This record gives sequence, structure tokens and C-alpha cells, in this order.
Amino acid sequence: MASTARRAFTAAGLGMAAGLLARPGPLLAQSTQKPLRIVVGFPAGGGTDVLARMVADRLRPTYTGGVIVENRVGASGRLAVEYVKNAEPDGSVLLFTPDFIMTVYPHSFRHLAYDPLRDFAPVGTLSKSTLVLAAGPQMGDSVRSVSDFVGWCQANPKLASYATTSPGGTPHFVGVMLSRASGVAMTAVHYKGGAPALQDLLGGQIAVSVNPLSEVLPYIRAGRLRALAITSAHRSRYLPDTPTMVESGYKDLVAEAWLGFFAPARTPADVVARLNRAIAEAAASDDLRQGMDKFAVEPYVQSSAEFSALVRTDTETWAPVVKASGFTAED
Repeated sequence: MASTARRAFTAAGLGMAAGLLARPGPLLAQSTQKPLRIVVGFPAGGGTDVLARMVADRLRPTYTGGVIVENRVGASGRLAVEYVKNAEPDGSVLLFTPDFIMTVYPHSFRHLAYDPLRDFAPVGTLSKSTLVLAAGPQMGDSVRSVSDFVGWCQANPKLASYATTSPGGTPHFVGVMLSRASGVAMTAVHYKGGAPALQDLLGGQIAVSVNPLSEVLPYIRAGRLRALAITSAHRSRYLPDTPTMVESGYKDLVAEAWLGFFAPARTPADVVARLNRAIAEAAASDDLRQGMDKFAVEPYVQSSAEFSALVRTDTETWAPVVKASGFTAED
């Protein structure tokens, strides 16, 4: 969230990564010839899984043991995190995960079997994306802005609700922040995935939703939904005419989702650095950038140190938001 829209590619760093990968011999080869396993906590075919497989395709030529994507689904993504936490810290197992599992969950779950800051070595980010406050037909065409939506909620308090997935995740708390900042009570309605949430939004059963851009962009472009605002600090090239929450009058409402790689704690620093360089090179490739574009996400590569600072900052930023909401996720 905080400072999430403030980082971009470093051309010199990517050039260095490309040079290192061009040297003779596989960059990530290990004497044990172990395959590199990229662990994803969500089902095959979803956005996180597809991007993980794109990265795996780019890494295979540089990794003699091969690269495998494993889907360890369960506990709202936590099963994969716990698995990687307990893996051998030799660089052969990586977690690929969205931000909220590492930055929001520590505050929304009473008991968490992992500590994102203690149990993992942040390797690097791959991409970032914005969230969208999207309006459906329930409110009619007159609601075109966040201000319009707030006014509509004041006039229709019983209908002042928003759809979200992953109770305790970033979209949920974006709604909490808007509710607090506007002074209007809004009820979060949680769905088991983006598809059923959008079905109710499109059908007029709920007023608005907070979703990743990739989920709502096709419907916005088709004119079936209206984007009221996005949560990044700057406008998105995918929705250039849609204002940010900051432009809409909510200066502290900035939230951007990222996807990143983590190794188990105690993974040697040189191994983490080599993995980071490999991910940077993959992210710089035309085919992976084209793949990201299909999901409306931006390439976003950081060093391990920068990523570590981002995780810490985002974790600290979400703490008061979750606490003020009074929300506790169910185990």
C-alpha cells in the first residue's frame, strides 16, 4: 500500500541482470541439480498461477535442474506460505504470492503460523497493479464518481455495501478506509472469488465492488461497469480517464497490489541475489511483459533490500487500518 506506486524499473539494474545471465553457464545451477520449485497458494489457471508459469518458462534455460510450479491451495493462500517457510533454505523453493498474505494477514488473523518478517527472505517483486472501485447498474448511470457514490450511500443507507473477495485482504480494507474517510457506513459483502462477486455486481444485487483491475477491466471497456476510481497513487494507462482516490479527495487512500517472490529465512544472501537477478531478467523479456499486459499488471522489479523494506512498510501501514475495523478473519 504505502509507497506501492512509488517504485519503477531501474534500467541499469536490468542491464546488469541481462549481462550476468549472458555469461557462460547456468546462473542458478546447483550442485545437487535440484529443480527450482515455485509454490503458489492459489488454483491453476488463476492470474497468480499463470504469471508464475510465465516466469518459470523464462527461468528454465538458466536452471539445469528444471523449474516446476506447484499449486498448494488452501487456508486462503496460507498453506503455501507455511510450506515454503519450512522448506530447505537453499534457493530451491520459492513462494510466489500477492501482497496481502504477507502484509495484511498478520493483522487480520488472530493466529498465524508464520511471521513474514522473520520467517522469509524477500527475493524480489515481479509486478504491481491497482484496485478499482467499480459501480454496477444498481445505482444507475448518474453515479459517476466517488463523491456521487458517497452521496448515493447517504441517501440509500440500507444499500450501502460493497462486494469483495478474500475477507481480510486488501480489497476488503480499501472499502474500510473509504468508509472511515467519508464518514459513511458501508458493509463489506464477501464472496468466494471474483466471478460470483462480479455476477452480483453486474446483476444489480450489490452497488459497487473493489477488485483488481484485471477482473473488471473487460466489463468496464464493454460499458457494463463504471470505474469510479482506482487506488494507485497515479492514473493507470489501462484506465487513463479514471481518477485516483487521491484525486477524488481521499489523500490517504492509496493501495496497490504487488506480486513477489520469497525464499525461506536463512537462505544465503548470494543465492537470494542470484535469484533476484534472474527474476529481473525474466521481467524484462518481451513475452513476459506481454503476458503481464493481458492481466493489466505492470512490471515492477526491486532488489531484495528494497523488497524487504516494502514488506515492512506495507505491514506497518495496514496495522492501524485493520485494528480500527475490528475485523478478525476466521481460521
